[in-house]
Amino acid sequence: MRALVRFFVNVMQKYLPDAYLFAVILTFAAVLAAWALTDKGIIDILNSWGNGLWGILGFSMQMILIVVTGHTMASSRPVKRLLSALASIPKDNAGAGMLCALVAGIASWINWGFGLIVAALLARELARKVQNMDYAFVVAAGYGGFIIWHAGLSGSVPLAIATKGHLAEKLIGVIPTTDTMFSTPNLLISAAVILSVPLLIKLIAPSKEEVRVVDPVLLLEPDEPEEPKVKTPAQRLEYSRLVTLILGAMGVVYLVRYFYINGALNLSLNIVIFVFMWLGIIMHGTPIAYVRAVAEAIKGGAGIAVQFPLYGGIQGIMVGTGLGAMVVEWFVAISTGYTFPFFTFIASGILNFFVPSGGGHWVVMGQICMESAVQLGAAPAKVAMAIAYGDQWTNMVQPFWALPLLGIARLGARDIMGYTCMVMIWAGIIMGVGMLIPW
Repeated sequence: MRALVRFFVNVMQKYLPDAYLFAVILTFAAVLAAWALTDKGIIDILNSWGNGLWGILGFSMQMILIVVTGHTMASSRPVKRLLSALASIPKDNAGAGMLCALVAGIASWINWGFGLIVAALLARELARKVQNMDYAFVVAAGYGGFIIWHAGLSGSVPLAIATKGHLAEKLIGVIPTTDTMFSTPNLLISAAVILSVPLLIKLIAPSKEEVRVVDPVLLLEPDEPEEPKVKTPAQRLEYSRLVTLILGAMGVVYLVRYFYINGALNLSLNIVIFVFMWLGIIMHGTPIAYVRAVAEAIKGGAGIAVQFPLYGGIQGIMVGTGLGAMVVEWFVAISTGYTFPFFTFIASGILNFFVPSGGGHWVVMGQICMESAVQLGAAPAKVAMAIAYGDQWTNMVQPFWALPLLGIARLGARDIMGYTCMVMIWAGIIMGVGMLIPW
C-alpha cells in the first residue's frame, strides 16, 4: 500500500496544476466536450458559459459563509483548547494522522466548513506536539475526513430537497431529512467511512525514512492584540461581553422558536449557517474578537470567491448545452431501478470534476435523475443521496474544496492529494456498496 501511495504522490507532485489553473483547464475541457458531443455551436456554448459565470452568486455567498462561520467557530478559544488537548494524545506520525482524520470526519459531518478548518488547525497543533511528524501527510489525513461531508448536516442536496420550492418538487415533493441524512442506511455508511478512514491512514502512513518534517515557519501564529487598559467609549462597546450576550440571546431565541415550530431535524443551508454564525459569536466573547476572527477567516474563502464563477461557467455549459444531462442519460440507459442509485453515484463523481458544488450538482443532475428515479421505480431519497455521495467522493482529487484547509496549513494541493487518492478509492468502495443495498 505504501508503494501505491508513493506512486500517487509522485504523480500528483508532477502533474497536478494549481487549483485555479485546474479550473481553467476544466473550463476548456467542458467547452470542447460540448462542441464535440452536442449540436451547439461555439457561440452558443460560450453564451451558456458566460451566463453561468454569475448564475450562482447567491449560492457562492452561502458557500463562503459556510467557510467563514466554520472557521470563526473553530478558531474560538474553547475549540482551540479542545484541539490542544486532543493533540496531546498521539505519540507518533501514524497516530497523528489517524486522530486528524477521525476528528475531521466527525466535524465535517456536522458542518463541512467547520470540518475543513478544524482539520487544518488540528494538524498545526499536532505538528507542534508530535515529534518527527510528516505535516503534509497529517494535513492530507484531515482532508480525507472531509470525504463524508455531503452525507451530514450541511449537505446541500438533502437540505435542498427538504426545502419547499426545490427544482424537482413537482416530481418528488419535499423529502424530509429523516429520509436522507438521518436515515439508518446513511448513518451506517457515514459511520463506516468515518471510522475506517483512520485505519486506512495508519496503513499508508510514511515510514520513518520517508517522513518530511515540518518547517517551523509554517506554524507561526500571529500575535493577538492586547486589550487596551484605558478604553474609549467605542472601544468599551467593542470589548463588551454584554453586547455579545444580548446578540447571542436574540439568535438563541430565534433558533429555539424555529426548531420548536419546524422540528429539530428540519435543517436548511441558511439555518446551518445561522447556527454556526451564532455559536461563533457567543464563543468569541466580545464583538471585536469575532470581527478579528472573521477577518482572518475570510482569507480561506478567497479561492472560492475567485474560482466559483469559473465553475459556475462550467455549470452553465453543462445545463445550457445539455452536456450534463447527456452524461446522466448514458448511465440511465444501462440502469434498472436497483442499479440506478449506483450509476448515479458514478455519474455524480465524474461530474464533480467539472462542477465541484453540491448545489451545482443538484442543478445539473436533479431534474433528470428524479424523473428517471420515478420512471425506474428507484427511491428518490436514495438517488438524491447518490448524487451527494458522488459529489463528496471525487473531492479527494479535485483541489477546489481543499483551498480553505490548504490556506491555513500553508501547503499546496500537490502536497496532500497523493494520499487522498487512497482515501477516495477506499471510501468509494464503501459508498458504492451502500448504493447497492436496500434503503
